[in-house]
Amino acid sequence: MDTQVVIPNEAGLGQRLAAKLVCVLLRLLRFTWRVHFSDPHGVMDAARDQPFILCAWHNRIIYALFATRDVIRPKTCRKVAAMVSASSDGAFAVEILRAFGIVPIRGSTSRRGRQALLELSRQARAGLHLAITPDGPRGPCHEIQEGILSLSQVTGLLIVPLGCEAGRKVRFKSWDRFQLPWPLTRCDFVFGEPMAVPRRVTGAERAVLKGELKRRMAEINPE
Repeated sequence: MDTQVVIPNEAGLGQRLAAKLVCVLLRLLRFTWRVHFSDPHGVMDAARDQPFILCAWHNRIIYALFATRDVIRPKTCRKVAAMVSASSDGAFAVEILRAFGIVPIRGSTSRRGRQALLELSRQARAGLHLAITPDGPRGPCHEIQEGILSLSQVTGLLIVPLGCEAGRKVRFKSWDRFQLPWPLTRCDFVFGEPMAVPRRVTGAERAVLKGELKRRMAEINPE
């Protein structure tokens, strides 16, 4: 992890204007979807007393934005803080997160990692949910990185997998095969079985936990 203070890139005027346009288009798109949310493990009820770490694949960020806005915030009465890359691409994403009422925390495995972990921990102590894409910001796609396990260890919060699937969608030719649901399609969301990460784990136990989280994510996120 990094030890020196790293100043993240800020969005320029063009990025801010583009982000506003994207948010308008996303909200119009959401208005056309037929949406179904499922919470078989009672995550939302438990989250009124204790925040959690939302785990969503990088290619399903759009779904996660609406899961946060439409379900997590209104049902648990808690805000959400999310980790965002400290790069120029991350600066654009910050503007979108803010438009959806999400608190952005800048950092990744390669830049501001330690600082982001500390800032997210402070947000958790303040009662906010946390959100992270465990395979972001650059992949490999659908591979769990160390950050989310470390965050759970430090905060003591449960990791809640988010499953998302659209009936019809566009798949972009990006490293994560980013998804964008078509208008007028059905979108299914499911909150998976929460997972705890003990404060102290061996290297072998950590590998098992990564495998188990990947299994739970695959179970509710069909390709």
